[in-house]
Amino acid sequence: MQVLGLDEAGRGPVIGPMVIAGVLISQENITYLSSLGVRDSKLLSPNMREKLVDKIRQIADEIKIMEISPKEIDERFSLHKTLNVLEAENMAKIIACLKPNIVYVDAADIKANRFTKTIKSFLPHSMKKITIISEHKADKTYPVVSAASIIAKVRRDEIISRLKEIYGDFGSGYPSDKKTIQFLENYVKRYHKLPDCVRKTWLTARKIYEKHVLQRKLL
Repeated sequence: MQVLGLDEAGRGPVIGPMVIAGVLISQENITYLSSLGVRDSKLLSPNMREKLVDKIRQIADEIKIMEISPKEIDERFSLHKTLNVLEAENMAKIIACLKPNIVYVDAADIKANRFTKTIKSFLPHSMKKITIISEHKADKTYPVVSAASIIAKVRRDEIISRLKEIYGDFGSGYPSDKKTIQFLENYVKRYHKLPDCVRKTWLTARKIYEKHVLQRKLL
C-alpha cells in the first residue's frame, strides 16, 4: 500500500513562498522513517533536517514539491480564495500526481474534516473516494507527514537563502521579526515599492507601503 504524507512550510511569513511537500512511501517503510528520527521539522535543527532529507529521499518512492510564490498568494484575493483553499488545491495536485492509496495531511483549516472535503473538491472524479486523514498536528503524529514537513522546510530554507543573497539579510521573513520589518521599511523608503519576494496583500506589507508611499502621494 502506498501512503502519502502532506505538509507545508512558510504559511505565515510576509516574505517568500509557501512550500507544500508530498512524500509517497510504502506502508512497510513507515516504521523505518521513525527509526531515522523523523519528526516535526520545527523540533529539528537545520543541520539535522538537511541530513534527514537525504535519508528520506532514499526510502521514499516519490517526492513532489509545490512552490506557491508570493504573487500567487496575492492573486488569490482577486480569485476570492482563502489561503486554506489555495493550500488544499495544491495538495490535491500532489495527490492526483502521486496516486496514493491513503493520504495523511496536516490540517490547515480549524475544522480538519472541512479541510479534507476542500482537498477532495479539487481531485479528479476518479479519485474522490480516496481516504484522506486530515488532522491538526499530524506532523507530530504521523512520520510520513513529519517527512513531508522536513522536505518542505528544507526547500523553503533554500529559497530564503537565495533571496538573502539578492536582498541582504532580512531576518526570518515573519511579521513578528523586527529585522524583517526594518528591511521592508528601508526597501520601501529607497525604492517606493515592495520587493517581488514580499506578499503584498499581507497586512504588515500593506501598512508599510501605505505609510511610506501612499501617504506621501497625498501630501
